[in-house]
Amino acid sequence: MSEYLIPNEPVRYNKAELDRILLHAVEKEASDITLQTNSPVLAEIHGRIYPITARKISNAEVGEMINFIYGANGTTQIYSGKDVDTHYEIRPTRGERFRFRINGTGCQVEGHDGIQITARTIPTTPPKLESLNLDPEIINSMSPKQGTVVITGATGSGKSTLLAAIIRELLEDPEANRKMLTYESPIEFVYDMIQSPSSVIAQSEIPRHLPSFAAGVRNALRRKPGLILVGEARDPETIAAVIDAALTGHPVYTTVHSNGVADAVRRMVSTFPADERNGRALDILETLRLVVWQQLAPATDGKRVALREYLVFNDQIRDELLNVEVDRLAAHTRIMLKKHGQPMLVDAQKKFDEGILDERFFSLVKKQAEMLDKDLGIE
Repeated sequence: MSEYLIPNEPVRYNKAELDRILLHAVEKEASDITLQTNSPVLAEIHGRIYPITARKISNAEVGEMINFIYGANGTTQIYSGKDVDTHYEIRPTRGERFRFRINGTGCQVEGHDGIQITARTIPTTPPKLESLNLDPEIINSMSPKQGTVVITGATGSGKSTLLAAIIRELLEDPEANRKMLTYESPIEFVYDMIQSPSSVIAQSEIPRHLPSFAAGVRNALRRKPGLILVGEARDPETIAAVIDAALTGHPVYTTVHSNGVADAVRRMVSTFPADERNGRALDILETLRLVVWQQLAPATDGKRVALREYLVFNDQIRDELLNVEVDRLAAHTRIMLKKHGQPMLVDAQKKFDEGILDERFFSLVKKQAEMLDKDLGIE
């Protein structure tokens, strides 16, 4: 659509023009920008993808762009079979700051090697918690004195945004008195503009400051933390470190890629070798305090709305699940979710009844719920 096209499109992109197109996409409220060999620049705006350049960009231009962002060896790294994962910052004026999470990956385009750059916009300041329309039960359970809070969902579902809003809420609390340590890859939200009357936050980037998330947790335990945030728990070493930190009396926040509360528990347990799963399942259940699954869905106003499934793991639920065999743990967790939490379908039904949620997506959520129950053997 012509309304999204950048005016005065350049004949060739240099660093200034790269910055201009990224800022143009931000102005159009884009969440993600894709720059790919032999393609127009594309922007995802409220869940729909639009071209924001009329012409296609060449492979040489895309290569120069990744070098502007990452450094002179950006294309060399991509063509050696590795991706580039970093962040990029634009400061057009002294008081303005625009940040992007960047991934550059090699791909095949029309039979030749090409590059795709994905730039995800990161708001400079985390949103305030009240702007996210969270259920009261999530708010009441989001800041335990110890234990694990897990936010789960697909890439781009707003996990980092929700965690950043929680961190901001705690930073602004005059009675919090916490040293907050985050380990992220890369650092997304920053808290420079947040006034914190009683707490302090330090953000470390993996692998720039420390080699891995697991190393980050071990580092945190030497610094007397009042809160630990681990960007992603995706391997047994990191999950084990998260569990150990929670077992030693610390509140730990992390994210997992999964399709639901029960699936998050299953994925965390199944990362371990079979002979370790029974013991690790017990540790995971002992430390879990809250799991939230979030999806961003098309709204009737053309924008997007957050749908959330959640379960608060109180003493009663943990005790009941501790007596379940590991291979039935996910199924029983979903049963507990239906009895004591909020399944995704319940939130979707509520927002559909309010006229907020797109009807087609509501139908997809219903099918998704049926498939999850069938997969877990639940009637």
